[in-house]
Amino acid sequence: MRRAALALALLTLLGCLRQRPDERRPRQASTPASARPAATAVPVVARGDLAQDEQSTIELFRRASASVVFVTNIAVRRDAFTLRPLEVPQGAGSGFVWDDQGHIVTNFHVIQGGNAWQVTLDDHSDWDAEVVGYAPEKDLAVLRIEAPASRLPPLLIGASADLLVGQKVFAIGNPFGLDHTLTTGIISALGREIDSVGGVPIRDAIQTDAAINPGNSGGPLLDSAGRLIGVNTAIYSPSGAYAGVGFAIPVDTVRWVVTDLIAYGRVQRPTIGVQVAPDAWAKELGIEGAMIYQVVPGSGAERAGVEGWHRDARGRLEIGDTVTAIDDQPVKSGSDLILLLEKRKQGERVRLTLVRDGRQRVVQTELGSAGGETP
Repeated sequence: MRRAALALALLTLLGCLRQRPDERRPRQASTPASARPAATAVPVVARGDLAQDEQSTIELFRRASASVVFVTNIAVRRDAFTLRPLEVPQGAGSGFVWDDQGHIVTNFHVIQGGNAWQVTLDDHSDWDAEVVGYAPEKDLAVLRIEAPASRLPPLLIGASADLLVGQKVFAIGNPFGLDHTLTTGIISALGREIDSVGGVPIRDAIQTDAAINPGNSGGPLLDSAGRLIGVNTAIYSPSGAYAGVGFAIPVDTVRWVVTDLIAYGRVQRPTIGVQVAPDAWAKELGIEGAMIYQVVPGSGAERAGVEGWHRDARGRLEIGDTVTAIDDQPVKSGSDLILLLEKRKQGERVRLTLVRDGRQRVVQTELGSAGGETP
């Protein structure tokens, strides 16, 4: 019986395989075409006016997208055989027009490692760009292009100090090298702290659920009035793809950083005149605070008697002062010291709480001026 059933199954399978292709197609109705009912077009239902919020979003995108640019990072390499230099695109991101003088704001990590840069405007024209300045610790950079002012509509600048969780936000950029795209969402949290390329954390970052993909880096985050409230900088995702959490540098930070970069090419923050040891050294030694490695000659810190690392009479290395507070505000790391000094002005006098060999003392010093990350 089993052999008979198996033989029957094989015969059935062979019969199916021998069928011509036409025989395996579904059979159509045999009704003549002349006897079929006439085809009628499906009517299109008029939509009516767009909702007010849709109209507002469309108008916001129309106005703001003219200010958003595409930034290409180009690295110069030598051909292995001819040794001729080759320009190789190594990355890209977004940016936006800051003013009609050709200044373009983007992320530092978008331009990092490049030898040349190109900016594509909303009208698809390409312009060679030069770097005006950058601040790795803020993940911000300013480029400049020689384009006519008529092609450079700047964004409206807003504020970030009065933002509220739940506000609508709009992110415009060029993800994956596509043309302008718009994503929307809300502010899901405020006061976040994220890591920067320069190793100093960026505080008061805006968290949003508006989709921010890698190509959106450097693009603007706007409020419902079309004002700049942040610069998109990072996503939180274990896989590298968008996972519902994006971050933007608050515009209150962007304003003063960009102003310094345009004027000086770097951030000009007040300084006490010291070089701080890496935080990893302090952690290794079990010390909390900003460890002073060196004191700048002629600085306010030197006049106040602050000491850095030095060698004793026998040549042994001794640890100097550690700053634990500025005007009673706690300093737990070198990054804390840098961020607290950002809120001060050159010429101000501050109280430094110092610890050396387990003994605490307080000194007063006048703040000088320095660029970069030197506190």
